[in-house]
Amino acid sequence: MNTPLAERMRPKSLDEYIGQEHLVGPSGALTAILKSGNLPSMILWGPPGTGKTTLARLLATQKERPFYQLSAINSGVKDIGNANPTALVLASNTFQAVNVLGFPEARIPL
Repeated sequence: MNTPLAERMRPKSLDEYIGQEHLVGPSGALTAILKSGNLPSMILWGPPGTGKTTLARLLATQKERPFYQLSAINSGVKDIGNANPTALVLASNTFQAVNVLGFPEARIPL
């Protein structure tokens, strides 16, 4: 078994996700959104290791949506386009939204 321990220990469902009760708990904001049948675009922001990628993967899995994982530090524009033909457009739109919302620390130049 060559899978890293952290990957093997990731929760497989939102029920296994620990923390962020205000988002994924029984009365959480994301729980209500998921029950409505919608999954809006969102930006998950926070320090490394806080569960952003895990949460995004779980949300995508629950709603049967595609999930593409890229590291903003290690990936470039070409990698985004190679992940999915529409990913570059999505990334560009997200970049524009980040500028409008005023999260300069989340900016990834495309």
